[in-house]
Amino acid sequence: MYTNNEFLDNWLSLTNIQMSINNKLETALQENYSLSLKEFYVLYFLSQTNDKELRLLQLQEMVGLSQSAISRLVGRMEAKSCGALQRHVCEDDRRGIYTRMTELGEEKLNMALLTFNEIFQTAFMEDGLQPELQSLIEKFNSMDK
Repeated sequence: MYTNNEFLDNWLSLTNIQMSINNKLETALQENYSLSLKEFYVLYFLSQTNDKELRLLQLQEMVGLSQSAISRLVGRMEAKSCGALQRHVCEDDRRGIYTRMTELGEEKLNMALLTFNEIFQTAFMEDGLQPELQSLIEKFNSMDK
């Protein structure tokens, strides 16, 4: 067992890489599409379903927000100014509220995915994160032995 702070140091390095990429993504998505990273995740998770809809409770768990926070986020995305989502009540269980991605939401997601991929490619190729991540992976693998 390791008694020094090697695990913690490696974990903090990974966290810093993730935060750096998150910040770049948040900025680019906000500037180009008026989407927060959480809103982007909502659109992405909805796009992964057959009917492009999920219960708010499911989205809440997937995005990692409280019930009130996901409700506010979906409300903003449903508003006329955004129009990316549409809410409706479940016919079988009147307590269940679903949200569905609209055509406008799909268009926003498709454009935002291009930016998302560009940010990742830049981070790994130009910002030199790929060698840093590879080094961390090797360190974690060597700790197992």
